[in-house]
Amino acid sequence: MEHFIVSARKYRPQNFEDVIGQQAITNTLENAIKNNHLAQALLFTGPRGVGKTSCARILAKKINLQGSNIAEDEDFAFNIFELDAASNNSVDDIRSLTDQVRIPPQTGKYKVYIIDEVHMLSQAAFNAFLKTLEEPPAHAIFILATTEKHKIIPTILSRCQIFDFKRIGVLDAKNYLKTICKNEGITADDDALHIIAQKADGAMRDALSIFDRVISFSGKNLTREAVAENLNVLDYDTYFSMTDLLLTNNIPEVLNAFNIILSKGFEGHHFINGLASHFRDLLVAKDKITLDLLEVGDIAKQKYLVQATKASVSFLMDAIEKANSCDLNYKISKIQRLLVELTLMQIASITFDGEKKKTS
Repeated sequence: MEHFIVSARKYRPQNFEDVIGQQAITNTLENAIKNNHLAQALLFTGPRGVGKTSCARILAKKINLQGSNIAEDEDFAFNIFELDAASNNSVDDIRSLTDQVRIPPQTGKYKVYIIDEVHMLSQAAFNAFLKTLEEPPAHAIFILATTEKHKIIPTILSRCQIFDFKRIGVLDAKNYLKTICKNEGITADDDALHIIAQKADGAMRDALSIFDRVISFSGKNLTREAVAENLNVLDYDTYFSMTDLLLTNNIPEVLNAFNIILSKGFEGHHFINGLASHFRDLLVAKDKITLDLLEVGDIAKQKYLVQATKASVSFLMDAIEKANSCDLNYKISKIQRLLVELTLMQIASITFDGEKKKTS
């Protein structure tokens, strides 16, 4: 049996062009290398799974390739040192590192030290590191990576050039998953990939892990229904049908539909949050100017445009307010199911009450 390599490793970027959603940072780093304008201490900060360590590795390799006659495939393994600060966080570990730093590289121009999860270093380790970071030897470059910049002492931050990595957009993640599907010979619904990208919440590594899991479940054909089932997310069709019932003031059917959702194992809190987001998306779909804020697949976008014509702005604003109020009170409520049911009945009565007032 052939050894399986997870997508997050198989498709780890090898060049700056392969890094998704960090164009500003990769362009800055490329220009800095080209113009010999690179700081000796860099701090890569941002959420998990957005390319910090990948960029550090690419940068480490590119620095040594610059201006040399060495082949592109040379990996400079002896010049790149990776330290995981989560497990090597003592002052002795840092002293051992600073002793190594003094020795110049055997091949290539620079020795690059990548320190991952740098916020995990102890206070004493940070202090031991300060002098080396401020005045490193000409052949040494430090790249620090962290998800929690606020935990790093200001004296370290002031010695580094800081690069803030951003969360990866849903559309960027979806388009990258499309490319992978093409490479792997997988057919996938646009909406199926969209659900995966949304579930990843801005982390490309998470998106690839979810993608692997879903492929194991449904094979080479990814459908929206299969993805929603495997990831245990409420399909947007649930929200469309619920909104139709709410707009027609059909309280008995609304309560039945909510009961079916609960019987599938979904929590009322999860459902009411999703419904509030659905109302927000309908509000966004009502105007061409805000249509770009609608981060959904093409098929879903058409459905939003159709349903947005049925719901008035006043209904949507009122419904969002009631759903948000339910969300805030959910944890302190003793009968949580009743709270959600009451909220749904109130939303279903918004247009009904309006009609009664008009006729009276």
